[in-house]
Amino acid sequence: MKNMVNLNFDELQVQWYNIIPDLPEPLPQPMDPKEGPSRLQNLPNLMIGECLNQEFSNKTWIDIPGGILDLYSRAGRPRPLFRATSLEKKLDTPARLYYKSEFFSPTGSHKVNTALAQCWYAKQQGFERVTTETGAGQWGTALSYAAAITGLKCTVFWVRSVYNWKKDRLSFMKLLGADVFASPSPMTEFGRSLYEKNPEHVGSLGIAISEGMEDSQKDPKATYCLGSVLNHVLMHQTIIGLETKKQFEIFDDYPDIVISCLGGGSNFGGFALPFMGDVLKKGKKIKFIAAQSQAAPNLQGNYEYDFADYAEITPMLKMYTLGHKVDMEPIKGDGLRYHGSSPIISLLRHKGLIDTVAYPIDEKYVFEKAKIFMEAEGWLPAPESAYSVCCAIDEAIKCRESGEKKVIAFNISGHGFLDIYGYRTILGIE
Repeated sequence: MKNMVNLNFDELQVQWYNIIPDLPEPLPQPMDPKEGPSRLQNLPNLMIGECLNQEFSNKTWIDIPGGILDLYSRAGRPRPLFRATSLEKKLDTPARLYYKSEFFSPTGSHKVNTALAQCWYAKQQGFERVTTETGAGQWGTALSYAAAITGLKCTVFWVRSVYNWKKDRLSFMKLLGADVFASPSPMTEFGRSLYEKNPEHVGSLGIAISEGMEDSQKDPKATYCLGSVLNHVLMHQTIIGLETKKQFEIFDDYPDIVISCLGGGSNFGGFALPFMGDVLKKGKKIKFIAAQSQAAPNLQGNYEYDFADYAEITPMLKMYTLGHKVDMEPIKGDGLRYHGSSPIISLLRHKGLIDTVAYPIDEKYVFEKAKIFMEAEGWLPAPESAYSVCCAIDEAIKCRESGEKKVIAFNISGHGFLDIYGYRTILGIE
């Protein structure tokens, strides 16, 4: 039985998929708050020009420049799709399980797909430095990597609760030449306002986003890069799902269920949106499940306009949100701890096209399922990806109980090689 399919480089996707023209109704546009300066008018000062163009594009397909394709090839694209035959046997399920291996990247996650694109565009526009935030550290590492190989400097504001325990990933970013600060930090005016009140503030992605944007605004040679939520970021990530669709054709199979973890939405969107396009345009029947944490179940929040950052620098986005100033308990899968979800995914959720499950904050249930996967397939998923694995296993067990032979596809967005401490802590492994 064939258990792995990969594509050749000459089969690499040369266009990104923009789902906006295919959505069931127009995507609500960003808006300014009723008071204060216009955030919309400030967008050209915040974002890379080409990324801003892509953000509002109504073209279904966006060509990937040759320079970015070259960077993709250096980063190991295309990446394999595996049939999880050993896991199927271990679970004694009639379901067929497939997982995409985004852990095969220089930094160990899918985040390089948009980091490389954004840094390439930033370099073309003449910027010399990029700034950003990071939660779990995967995005900060990816942007540090992309900046290094495109000749840019990089500044990362990292949620303090994660900065404090991921020492190896901090070293990874610094080896790539990045400047990394625990957030909230004394490096920005907004960060200082929180840091001086509490130097041990655990931080949040919304706070770190505010710091990254403020830092870029102070330097005309710098620009801000975002790792999730916005349309252009999800579009860059669709290379994952587009590859996966081709690989399913080679397997002569097609998913009934598509699963991935979801924080802001880049990983879920990149994997699921090309399949969602089949649902919207071809009438395919697929169940989409976003696996989340009860620490930040944003898809179970309110569908309304909210800021994407704590300091209210961004325009307001129509999205499912818990509130941009909500307190959220730190977890080991901290990439899932964000108050809001991508406007695209939020609209699809609002239309009833995406289901969600939120797992307990203590993460033991999730990490135990990741251990089962590792024992069967041999790969250690990132803490965030463990949620995808957990959800896929839960669905496979349902198939065992019902006898249904469903095809379950899930994305492993990153490896957990630098996250052993998190697994050790939660599972009590000595």
